[in-house]
Amino acid sequence: MPVSEGANYAPAPMPQPVVEPGEFVIAAAHLDHGHIYGMTEGLIGAGATLKWVYDPDPAKVEAFRAKFPQAQAAATEAEILADPDVHLVAGAAVTSERAELGLRVIAAGKDYFTDKAPLTTLDQLEAVREATARTGLKYAVYYSERVHVEAAVLAGQLIERGAIGKVLQVIGLGPHRIGDPKTRPEWFFEHDKFGGILCDIGSHNFEQMLYFTGATDAEIVSASVANYAHPEHPTFEDFGDAHIVMDNGTTGFVRVDWFTPDGLTTWGDGRTVILGTDGYIELRKYVNVATEKGGGHVFLVNDDGEQHINATGRVGYPFFGALIRDCLDRTENAMTQEHALKAAEISVRAQLAARVLTPALQ
Repeated sequence: MPVSEGANYAPAPMPQPVVEPGEFVIAAAHLDHGHIYGMTEGLIGAGATLKWVYDPDPAKVEAFRAKFPQAQAAATEAEILADPDVHLVAGAAVTSERAELGLRVIAAGKDYFTDKAPLTTLDQLEAVREATARTGLKYAVYYSERVHVEAAVLAGQLIERGAIGKVLQVIGLGPHRIGDPKTRPEWFFEHDKFGGILCDIGSHNFEQMLYFTGATDAEIVSASVANYAHPEHPTFEDFGDAHIVMDNGTTGFVRVDWFTPDGLTTWGDGRTVILGTDGYIELRKYVNVATEKGGGHVFLVNDDGEQHINATGRVGYPFFGALIRDCLDRTENAMTQEHALKAAEISVRAQLAARVLTPALQ
């Protein structure tokens, strides 16, 4: 139902830790992507106890321990998997290796929390679905551009309250800065390893489309990818877009790219526009260009008028506490397993269906 005139659009109360020290023990393993730091911080903030870290590269382990000195350096992955105290393993492996890691974690009887994209092929998806269905263990996914962005968290709260009526369409823009390519690992540019741009960073947006619309599935109407500016890495993709129609009649559009200019004050001007029957919401997640006001901005327009809410420091990240409780209570309040994997499936299918535009410009 629509929110009544004069309604309070303030965020819900800030989340608090959901467990006592030692009640929920975690480990971090395979530190190939920097998202492992955000994943770990989120879990610790919700009360988790970090016990272990493992990576075959000692330099990555030491960098991680500089941030989280409480973590013991494991000699092998097996040492973590054999520890009966560990409830959950968080991993940010090379994208194409995330599913295999997750299957090993699940085989060891532990829940798994992976960076996005959680997998790169439909065969991996089938194996993960089988393992989670058979064991009841979790293959949770860090779709950070929603669960670890306060503006997106607040948007979800507003939509749930009916602030814009029924959601009709979600448009997601996910530009990224590539920086100095020499600082990127080799796998970053190898299609078989990063999975393609729609599979990789596009997965954030497909997840948001499902979440904000309440859909459970989607059809790929059109998709395209290109490598416009990096011919020295022939299998890389620096641009992608896709249009989807979801099973409840709503639609979504995503554009992702690696063309953020150096003049922007942050790594990417990520934006989301959510259209409803009674209004719309725009999220300026990381920057409000040329205002020096940073990110975290929620713009809400409905029959009550125009609202500008800065969510920074006011909303928090309830996903992490909900995930911990889900693991302990065997519930699905943070994110259902089907939702997490359906977003991954749409990402892979969009990638497979994408028209390659690069030759047309050569």
